[in-house]
Amino acid sequence: MRQVSLFNSGEYVIYPAHGVGIVKDIEKQTVSGFDIELLVIDFDHERMTVRIPVAKAKTAGLRSLSTQKEMRDAIRVLNQKGRVKRTMWPRRAQEYEAKINTGSPTMLAEVLRDLYRHDDQNEQSYSERQMYLSALTRLAKEYALVENVESELAVKTLENRLQKKIV
Repeated sequence: MRQVSLFNSGEYVIYPAHGVGIVKDIEKQTVSGFDIELLVIDFDHERMTVRIPVAKAKTAGLRSLSTQKEMRDAIRVLNQKGRVKRTMWPRRAQEYEAKINTGSPTMLAEVLRDLYRHDDQNEQSYSERQMYLSALTRLAKEYALVENVESELAVKTLENRLQKKIV
């Protein structure tokens, strides 16, 4: 039985655990005697290719790029006051990692907002900085595609928003 794919070759998609990828192909394979269709998704930034059964794409969290309105709503979060909890870092890190792995632009923006440090604030620990950069990279990649701008400009735009300098 042929599965109908919600995604097409050449289309950018978001895979929660890895961020922005591009559907390179929809291929058929026989596994244990069953013919299945697989989405072949390439993640250039991680130098990785993932194959996901078409039937499992939605349950795996695969989604299309955000709309411009959804992206604008997520970017507004960057101008809100940060909500840093007074819990121990390992617990917060776990919560931030879970938010990053949702692939949601709003959740990524929340992580950025909460982990961003102004020049006059304490420095970030190495793990805070790595988590911040992970969220920034993922959100900037999707932002760049949605707004049709270069990746470097997307990063600068997001960081300017965090500094309360709206571009």
